[in-house]
Amino acid sequence: MHELNERFRQRIGFPLAEAITLQNLEIVLEKVAKTVPFENMAIIGGKTGEISPAYLQDKIIERKEGGLCYDINSLLYLFLRENGLNVALIKGITYDPANQAWSKTGATHACILLEDNGRQYVVDSGYGANLPLKPVPLDGELIVSENGEFKIEQKPSEYGDYMLYVKLKDKDEDWRIGYAFCSTKVFDDVKELNEMQGIIVNHPASRFNKDPLLSLLTDKGSIVLTNHSFTEWSDGTKQKEDIDSQEFILKAKERFGIRS
Repeated sequence: MHELNERFRQRIGFPLAEAITLQNLEIVLEKVAKTVPFENMAIIGGKTGEISPAYLQDKIIERKEGGLCYDINSLLYLFLRENGLNVALIKGITYDPANQAWSKTGATHACILLEDNGRQYVVDSGYGANLPLKPVPLDGELIVSENGEFKIEQKPSEYGDYMLYVKLKDKDEDWRIGYAFCSTKVFDDVKELNEMQGIIVNHPASRFNKDPLLSLLTDKGSIVLTNHSFTEWSDGTKQKEDIDSQEFILKAKERFGIRS
């Protein structure tokens, strides 16, 4: 695991000798958000493997790919645990505001629960362009980052005991539900996420098993790539261009570092 610690730091550009604490964790999260793309290319290419520490390190660090929530947050969890933080994995269910419905794939969002000095936080680097970029406390404190505003409310439902709310900068006028999660059902073995991966790969309602999707935050906003378009948000301005298959391959390589 010592190798994971060093290689992860190198992957995101974080100093090798600097201790990881709650106070500087937001720097780690920002670097992850801007270097590790949220993407489903392994699913589309039929190249997913069994989730394990070795698989995650090879995929995200050695091959410099990204992944979905269960890839990115699992590796981040292992890194934070190796650095002495009190972390566990949890599952949530995302909300679709356009259709006003919970995901038909069920609790297929994986994120991290962090406890520090008696206070609990959600840490999430696997939520596409919706990333908080800072730990979000479960006690309702409003968190503001360069990506927008975030808060968690204790709100019991059939899906858990808390809900994350999101208001993205330059995109959301009002608060919207991000996902619900259960803070009491925690686990520490990343292999438990293989079932979640199986659902995302095979479920007919999965939004990630049909067409490629890549997103990454940037210093000025975010970029999103599909097989038909490339969209860039920069300083609040949105630019979208139609692309063909060759342009997709080029954009994936040049803007996201994806070569397969």
